[in-house]
Amino acid sequence: MILKFLRLQRILRVAIQYGLDEIAISGLDVPRTSKLMDKLFFWRDLSAPRGRRLRMALEELGPIFVKFGQVLSTRRDLIPLDIVEELALLQDRVPPFDSDLAIAQIERSLGGHPDQLFASFERIPVASASIAQVHFATLKDGKQVAVKVLRPGMKKLIDEDVALMHLAAEFIGRIWADSKRLKPREVVAEFDKYLHDELDLMREAANASQLRRNFAEGALLMVPEMYWDYCSSDVIVMERMHGIPVSQIERLAEAGVDLKKLSSDGVEIFFTQVFRDGFFHADMHPGNILVSIDPATFGRYIALDFGIVGTLNDFDKDYLSQNFLAFFRRDYKRVAEAHIESGWAPKETRVDELESAVRACCEPIFDRPLKDISFGQILLRLFQTSRRFNVEVQPQLVLLQKTLLNIEGLGRQLDPDLDLWKTAKPYLERWMAEQVGWQGMLERLKAEAPRYTHVLPQLPRLVHRALTVASEPNNTNNELLRVLIDEQQRTNRLLSFVIYFAGAFVIGAVGLRLYFQWRGML
Repeated sequence: MILKFLRLQRILRVAIQYGLDEIAISGLDVPRTSKLMDKLFFWRDLSAPRGRRLRMALEELGPIFVKFGQVLSTRRDLIPLDIVEELALLQDRVPPFDSDLAIAQIERSLGGHPDQLFASFERIPVASASIAQVHFATLKDGKQVAVKVLRPGMKKLIDEDVALMHLAAEFIGRIWADSKRLKPREVVAEFDKYLHDELDLMREAANASQLRRNFAEGALLMVPEMYWDYCSSDVIVMERMHGIPVSQIERLAEAGVDLKKLSSDGVEIFFTQVFRDGFFHADMHPGNILVSIDPATFGRYIALDFGIVGTLNDFDKDYLSQNFLAFFRRDYKRVAEAHIESGWAPKETRVDELESAVRACCEPIFDRPLKDISFGQILLRLFQTSRRFNVEVQPQLVLLQKTLLNIEGLGRQLDPDLDLWKTAKPYLERWMAEQVGWQGMLERLKAEAPRYTHVLPQLPRLVHRALTVASEPNNTNNELLRVLIDEQQRTNRLLSFVIYFAGAFVIGAVGLRLYFQWRGML
């Protein structure tokens, strides 16, 4: 309790020093309170812009608050633009922790000293972030690896700091007039989830393994192999990747890398992850991306750091693909209709008014290279439009928005003349054709076949059981009946489909036989 009180005291001291109270009060529109705070804390200097003061405060409070600032920097839908742009400057460059602590963590997690586990181990970390740091090592079989070690004591520190953040969010939610739109409770809850996901390094290793499997057959993206015998929740060991950081444009050009192709490949990788797999790397800032210059894999992207990934279900993918294609075709009416049909915009929304607002946001950017447009500004205007029409912010798409902004920055560096629309449109059209056409239908039937093989023999017994207990006033039974009815409807649709094609096949076969018999009579 004493430690929590001291931590809270330090947070309050830093908040007062950098005028975070003034930032919050400005949203309350109560200038008298602001003047009173200025008189009480007359000694502080608040001449710097509010976004810079917030960034400096978060950096002083430590790694957890730095990470929180990084998450806030992705919420252009909720946070004022001047603050977002300043928080975007927060980088994963925090001071490393002592190497002896890293070695002790490895001993606890893997059951041996690094000198016993590895042929060699570099004590000086090669990279340090808010959650973990990385050391290079060599396995006894000669393979070069990277050892990622979680910062000691992070779980306890995170739980304590996030608990304080929840209290602060609850307080702000009660007193801030604009809290209904800015959703401080939801923002902290979202941060809590992402942060605890990153704390489990086994989850990161599993994410990397999935992404590696998704791109195993292609020649676009390389993902390090995980060595599972050396992985735990606090330490993971992966293949060491060699390449040039994607932000070092001059080195890439000197090495002979085709920057225009690299830019185009980046767009394809993004859309492949989102629409084909529904599983995407959601922390694609330049520090996490290398480019291979090895002759065997020359010019391929290398992805690192898989603590944050995004997932999309079939509904999200379908909605996004329809919107993207409608944007590319400048069919703003379809964009408006898709928002209303999905339930994200109120049903009473007038299609023509929403159509007009979306047109005003997007029409100026078409037929222009990436260097002349800013997705950040476009997203900001779209979010402003969303607020005007009460369009709900979808939490599952927040990481996608963050990734889009990363892609924009990456494309702007590699090829300012890239036409994102022309590059992405053919891929999306091909994906839609595969999903809506015969190929997509057959793939879904194959995926559902094991389910129906198991369910169909049980269906008569389950339906009889449900009908027997249906008269009982029990919500659980009613729910079971609804599930069974839904399953019966799905089965009927499948059987109708099979019967239709079986009938068509039989009719076709009979017709062909009669035709050949008729030909034989001539």
